[in-house]
Amino acid sequence: MIKAAAERGWIDEDKAILESLTSIKRAGADLIATYFAKDAAKLLAK
Repeated sequence: MIKAAAERGWIDEDKAILESLTSIKRAGADLIATYFAKDAAKLLAK
């Protein structure tokens, strides 16, 4: 859904990825398996 919305220009993909992963972690997750792993790693390395 994030990719589709970003392709249509409805959301900023980078911000949505980071917010999604951050909210999962805030909810108490110890491990997050995601399709965005490579994208998130690149964003966090900036």
